[in-house]
Amino acid sequence: MEKLFKLKENGTTVRTEIVAGLSTFMTMAYIIALNPNLLTGFGAEGQELWNGVFLATCIASAIGTIVMAFLANKPFAMAPGMGLNSFFAIVVANIVGLTGMTYVASFQAALVIIFIEGLVFLVLSIFNIREKIVEAIPLGVRLGIGPAIGLMLMNIGIGSNAGIYSENGGPFFMMRDFFGALTPSLAKSNMGSGYSAMVLSVVTMFIGLFVIVALSHKKVKGSVLIGMLVASVIHWAGQAIFLGTNPFESLKTASFLPPFGDMAQTTLFKLNFQGFVEIGWFTVITLVITFCIIDMFDTIGTLVGTASRAGMLNKDGSMPKMKEALLSDAVGTLAGSVTGTSTVTTFVESAAGVEAGGRTGLTALTTGILFLACMFIAPIAAIIPAAATSSALVYVGVLMLSNLKKIDFDDMTQLLPVAIMLIAMPISGSIGHGIGLALISYTVIKVCSGKAKDVSVLTYVLSAIFLLKFFLVA
Repeated sequence: MEKLFKLKENGTTVRTEIVAGLSTFMTMAYIIALNPNLLTGFGAEGQELWNGVFLATCIASAIGTIVMAFLANKPFAMAPGMGLNSFFAIVVANIVGLTGMTYVASFQAALVIIFIEGLVFLVLSIFNIREKIVEAIPLGVRLGIGPAIGLMLMNIGIGSNAGIYSENGGPFFMMRDFFGALTPSLAKSNMGSGYSAMVLSVVTMFIGLFVIVALSHKKVKGSVLIGMLVASVIHWAGQAIFLGTNPFESLKTASFLPPFGDMAQTTLFKLNFQGFVEIGWFTVITLVITFCIIDMFDTIGTLVGTASRAGMLNKDGSMPKMKEALLSDAVGTLAGSVTGTSTVTTFVESAAGVEAGGRTGLTALTTGILFLACMFIAPIAAIIPAAATSSALVYVGVLMLSNLKKIDFDDMTQLLPVAIMLIAMPISGSIGHGIGLALISYTVIKVCSGKAKDVSVLTYVLSAIFLLKFFLVA
């Protein structure tokens, strides 16, 4: 382990890395069920396709994360990106309407787009072009990425990570439907029977958060993981006592045998090139560019922001082995396309593992192995309550705000782009969109203040690309 991951050099131990990997996995385990739900209309397009995407999610996430572990020796985990998977589902539905093909055939045609995106990223990473793009992001913007991601994590944790349904509809969320209500009575009338479940989620999240903070203050190893476990136990007890439901009911009828037959029939190496040609070249090029832009800056933002929190950046704001990390991302996307899922990208929830002490690829390896194990223990992973992961996400989000102190608040060319990014990233739910708006505002304010020469040529190009993305491609 020492030779592979250089644990002593990075000031960590095997135990710390394994706990960190488990912490990361628990905060992002939701993707295992959510991704196939989103890509198949919550099973509306057939159980076989759902099963195929479920296995593809586990396998592609494991491949990308394990490659990250050995190639880059970084504690970052990968999975099909949120936002990108929703966009992929919309693309598939549009292909159905455009070509008249079945949903499955259209899904397989859309996988070719992801395959091309992976190849593009592989080439760009090999020739260091993606690394040059990272370097083109102004230092002030790079310093602001971490805090902006922190706000996005807090928004996920409090704002949208505990969606609840009831006879009144849904999903209902903490910040909008519980804290956003003027009075408890109004919240209760809006949510109906879901109100009790929401109260339990809020209590669970805050208790878990306070446990994590208390243990972290006392320098307890694995405080994030322990906090999530405590929160899970509280939520399970609350379900049994106050809601009258058995949190483990689903385990009675759950199947622990992976449906490999369904995967082979629907998604595994099922790239539909014939259907891909029917989409039309202009549409294809537009979609590839869109996926590339969103994925590239989501990945760059996550790597830079999380590495900054872990103290992995050099004085100039660059991350050692960035090329290898970006190559791992490209491999993950290629693995996703041939197994049957949308773009695989570095997950912002990796910050939970970093905060738990993860500093090397052993953290990523642990998370990757757990993704593979989930093919057999998915029903167990599914009972982890969203409110428990909210505790970790909020805690890590608060910690990531610390980078704000490195920003020169007297320099408006730094402050304005960061302020816009702090607002845009959690609202849009996209790291890439937040960085894009920051780059555009940085470029504009430099030009308007007579400092156009301070902006690099590549920064001008990136700003122009984002303008086209926002006003034309969208």
